[in-house]
Amino acid sequence: MREASVRNERTSVGLDVHARSVAGCAIDGWTGEIHRRRLTPDPNEILAWVGSLPGPARVVYEAGPTGFGLARFLLAAGVECLVAAPSKLQRPSGDRVKTDARDALHLARLLKLGEVVAVTIPSVAQEAARDLVRAREDARADLMRARHRLSKLLLRQGIVYSGGQAWTGKHDGWLRAQSFPEPGRQLAFDSAYEAMVLTGDRRDRLDTAITTMALASEFTDVVHKLSCLRGVSTLTAFALAVEIGDWHRFTGSTIGAYLGLVPTESSSGGSRSQGSITKTGNSHARRLLVEAAWHHRKTYRVPGAVMRARWDQAPAAARVRGHEGNRRLHQRWLAFNDRRKRPVIANVAIARELAGWCWSLAVLE
Repeated sequence: MREASVRNERTSVGLDVHARSVAGCAIDGWTGEIHRRRLTPDPNEILAWVGSLPGPARVVYEAGPTGFGLARFLLAAGVECLVAAPSKLQRPSGDRVKTDARDALHLARLLKLGEVVAVTIPSVAQEAARDLVRAREDARADLMRARHRLSKLLLRQGIVYSGGQAWTGKHDGWLRAQSFPEPGRQLAFDSAYEAMVLTGDRRDRLDTAITTMALASEFTDVVHKLSCLRGVSTLTAFALAVEIGDWHRFTGSTIGAYLGLVPTESSSGGSRSQGSITKTGNSHARRLLVEAAWHHRKTYRVPGAVMRARWDQAPAAARVRGHEGNRRLHQRWLAFNDRRKRPVIANVAIARELAGWCWSLAVLE
């Protein structure tokens, strides 16, 4: 994200965009006149109204479920448009009346003052890849819930699997052998098992599609570089690439803040108090990094066959950088263990540093 600079536009336009309606408010910077209009979500109608205002005009609306289509349309038509980060919009604490018209006016005023923090508008290809990655994330969460429902259904009957690791081929055979004399319970079990199998198949299809796209897309180069780090497989690297997009927006120290991996702080005068991490920014990328950080807890030895296969696809400089990062992150784990840090806290700190190593690889020329 970046803070929009103050421009010399005459008219600042704020749009409160919804699925079936758009509230527009424009402030003429020369005369102070306020123009209001109730619009439909039709981009041509919005463009016609903005074109009727004293120019040059600049437009802003909040990021939300309506997406970036309107911003792309206005930019293609030559109208400068920003998409504001909702969490960064300043609002007076005493303002207790919220309407679409007031929200549009508030956006127009912030735009005029240069107080809008804009999000990066992804390309159509990047947004499509991001939708695919998030569909896989939804399938992963659905599969976990389906497995929990099935296992808890069995647990209520006192049936517990003790043949080793669950959700393997052997465990699946054990599940198929379960039967119940009560027709209702058997139907409930069959329904839960079917839901789990179908959800697993959906996840596997998405995994295949992501792997194929990762090896032949605009993100392939970044994927190969990120895969030099332990815990960052093709799926994880591709997800990070499409979620973050332009890595050059950040530095090694700012990317952690963007992902919400830095501690909260409350300082006043000479006192300074830090708390848990902020958890702002992209939650999907943050979860992936936290999961990947656990892999660096294990002893780092000579790369195995899987890691060497990844390294063979990356440039030599990325392999060297990845090797340095793997050693450094494992040493950090050892240092936290010596200090008797709680593993979950130490892992978040490792994830924050891992984000910096990912950035250094992504921007590597």
